[in-house]
Formats: sequence, C-alpha cells, structure tokens
Amino acid sequence: MSWLFTEEHRIFRKTVRRFVDEELNPHVNEWEKNGGFPKEIFKKMGELGFLGIRFPEEYGGTAADMATTVVFCEELGRCRSRGLTMGVLVQTDMSSPYLVHFGSDEQKQKYLPGIINGETVCSVVLTEPDRGTDLANMNTTAIKDGDHYVLNGSKVYITNALNADLYFVAAKTNPEAGHRGISVIMVERDTPGFIVESMGKKLGMHGSDTGHLTFDNCRVPVENLLGEENQGFYYVMSRLAVERYVAMASLITASEQALEDATQYAQEREIFNSTLSQLQVTRHRLAQLHTKLEAARQLVYYTGWLYDQGQEPTKEVAMCKAFVADVGCEIADACLQIHGGNGYMEEYDIARFYRDVRLWKIGAGSTETMYEIIAKQLKI
Repeated sequence: MSWLFTEEHRIFRKTVRRFVDEELNPHVNEWEKNGGFPKEIFKKMGELGFLGIRFPEEYGGTAADMATTVVFCEELGRCRSRGLTMGVLVQTDMSSPYLVHFGSDEQKQKYLPGIINGETVCSVVLTEPDRGTDLANMNTTAIKDGDHYVLNGSKVYITNALNADLYFVAAKTNPEAGHRGISVIMVERDTPGFIVESMGKKLGMHGSDTGHLTFDNCRVPVENLLGEENQGFYYVMSRLAVERYVAMASLITASEQALEDATQYAQEREIFNSTLSQLQVTRHRLAQLHTKLEAARQLVYYTGWLYDQGQEPTKEVAMCKAFVADVGCEIADACLQIHGGNGYMEEYDIARFYRDVRLWKIGAGSTETMYEIIAKQLKI
C-alpha cells in the first residue's frame, strides 16, 4: 500500500472493494446493455456512507480527507462498468459540491441529507450544443422575473440526466456581461418547462445515462440561486479541478485492471509452441506499461497529498488529467493488441475498456486544454 494511506484508509478500501465485487460487477453486463444502472445503487452507497466522504458531518457526511476520496475512486474504478463509476462521481464530486461550497445553510438543510443518503441524485449541467464547455459564450439564459428566474436554452452530454432529481445548471443571468454574467441555479426535475431527453447511443460509457436538456420558459424560484448572482463562472472554475482529479484517480485502477487481464491472457494464450508472456516483446511491453502506470499513480497520490495540505494544486491536477488519460489510452490500445482478435470481441472486457477510456482525453477538459493550463501555471 502507498505512503498516502493509513490503516483507516485500508479498512475503508476493503469495504468499497467488497461492495464493488458483490453488488456491482455481477450485474454490469446487464446495465451496459440497458444503457444505465438502477437508481437504487445510489441508495445502497448512501447507506454505506460513500456519498458524503468530504461533506460536513452536520448534514450526514463524514468530513474525511482527500486521501479517503482517492481510496473510494480507486476501488470504484475497478467496477467493470466505467460509466457507472462516472455516474457516481458526478454525484459525489462533480455536482453536489457546488451546494456544499456555495449554498446557503437553508439550501444545504433542504437538499444535502438526501444527496448524501442517495435519495436525491444530482447532475451538473454545463455543456451546450455548438458551444461545448465554452462557458463564457453559453446561450442558456436565466432572466429574473419577480421572485423567479426564467430559464431558456439547451444543454447536451449531461451525465445522470435521466436519473437525476436535482440539476446544477450554469446559465447567464446577465447575458451582456460574458463570463461575468453567469450564475449557477438548482433546478428540480419536475419543474414545468424543463424537458429531459436521452441522447441515445454513445461510443463508450454505456453504463451511464446521457441526456439532452431543454429549458422552455422554465420558472425556478430565486432562492434556488447558488451563492451570489453572476459569480457562477468562478464557482465552476474552482470546482473543475476536483472533477478532473477524481476521474483520474478512478482511471488508475481501471487501467491496472486492464493490465491484469492482459497479463493473465498472455500467460494462457499459446502461440508458436510457447505463450505470449514468454515472448520478450510481450514481457517488455507489459513492463513498460506498468512503469508508466506507476508514474501516473504516484502523480495522483502526490496531488491528493497537496489537497490534504490545504493547497489548490491547479497545475498538478492538469498534469494528472493529461498524463493519466494518455497512459490509460495507451494501456487500452496495447492490451487490446495483446488480446489479438479476441480483444475485438465484446465477451472480453478490454473491448469495453478501450471504448470507455477514450472519453477522458475529452471529458472534463481536453488534453490540449490541460497543457494550456500547465503552461500558464508555469508562466510560459
């Protein structure tokens, strides 16, 4: 085990691993086929205390450290449905933290207990058609009308859209002010004028639902505004780093799992009166991939340590996002190659991993964007 973790962390790891092995992995083929997992999974996780790891104890959280979150992400990353992993992390670290960090006490009392116990599923709503995550140029508006905001616009590629009860929506409350006119508003599922539709088939991440949201004169009470009006751009920017970080923590063990599968396959696959693993080219390729993965893991651990020292490691998170995603994609390609023709067949998990992992060079900020962040942090 790593230098980052204590005995308490190791005990928690066993609990999460048992849950993944017994409650998730036996059902992933069914969930992948159905294009999503049951909402009840959130309730089961809530009962085990998985959904409020770093949230205040007064609302039902455990107020733990980032290292505990890393343990959770790593073990959840071993779920054979990487889409499920992403859907859960959207709940725990990509949407609900907006409420924790910027919500009023009244808002927290109203929503946080349900979020932490899994009764309330959350989604974060940023991306738009033809705009991507260019928040400054978003088209969705939220214009104040008395004691309500009136939302109009549309959002795409929204994870948990079909299951969510509460949506954290970025919209322009001052359309003329660019990024200085954006706010974050909580929208409940049954709000009139709010339409949720499936986006259909994706290349990968089949275990998570992805939605297209439309706001058609959708009226939301002004008390659903998070924090201050027109500060939403800064709120989103402050939370994106953690979003990227937890995804990469889960990708470490998903990639490790792909290497384990490929190693076992190479040891069993007979070829040319030998096995694949006895061929030097195979052994060296696996050794190279393990080396790169260990470097990626230590970068993730170091960044988690920086968080627990009270720092905001913007540069290191961007390095994690760029490097770990690249390593994960390289591992997926190499391990599929080791499987040969079998790697192209759905019955082998490497085919699914190959499709799933490609998202992380795009989602939550492209690799190119990460290098731009790193360069700015280095004052290049």
